[in-house]
Amino acid sequence: MPHAPTTRAEYWDLYKPFRGEGRQPRPRADRFEWTQFPGHGPGAELLGQPRQALELGPAEGAEAVFLARRGVQVTAVDFSAFQVGRARTWWRDVTGLTFLHAEACGFLTATTTAYDAVYSVWGAVWFTDPDTLLPLVAARLDPEGVFAFSQAEAVTDVYGPQPMGGKWLAGRERELTVLRWQYTPAMWADILTRHGFRDIDAHVLAAPEAGATGTLMVRARGPLPSDAVGRR
Repeated sequence: MPHAPTTRAEYWDLYKPFRGEGRQPRPRADRFEWTQFPGHGPGAELLGQPRQALELGPAEGAEAVFLARRGVQVTAVDFSAFQVGRARTWWRDVTGLTFLHAEACGFLTATTTAYDAVYSVWGAVWFTDPDTLLPLVAARLDPEGVFAFSQAEAVTDVYGPQPMGGKWLAGRERELTVLRWQYTPAMWADILTRHGFRDIDAHVLAAPEAGATGTLMVRARGPLPSDAVGRR
């Protein structure tokens, strides 16, 4: 069994099972999935018709591939070197798609590209302080562009940054803490408004199975140029 991770990057390298060579099949990329239930909920239409899209935390890369195969220029940024390498191998035949190994905030700080869609599917938005991340997204998002993300619905009365458990963290809490930021839809709407985002729709999409965790779905327009501090 691989050693337990001691850095956040190592955690994401080991997050998915089947890390061994050849043990995990390439996923399908025939639908844009926002939830953990295939075929449940909306698809890529939430992003409108972007020409350039940025995905934060693509992991296996299926959603990025779905968009690229439909003519969107997609940049997909992931903190895990292993997952980036795997995605590059799986999808090397897909044009218009770039997988980059980088931390989301660092990439957004360094890039000068303006995107008309920035999105995250149970990805980096969940695991990054929104007060740090959202101004950076705002600065790189076209004012008429779409910022959208999904993650698990918040546990009632457990909000803000919360330590994440997992088999790789067992007994290692003092050496590594992985946080995820969870809020109610109303709280997310307030946070996004504070950072200048507009036309915000935040809600929980109920799971198709009784008793299963629902999915927080958030979609917003970018700030107007005068509100996007640091934009170009």
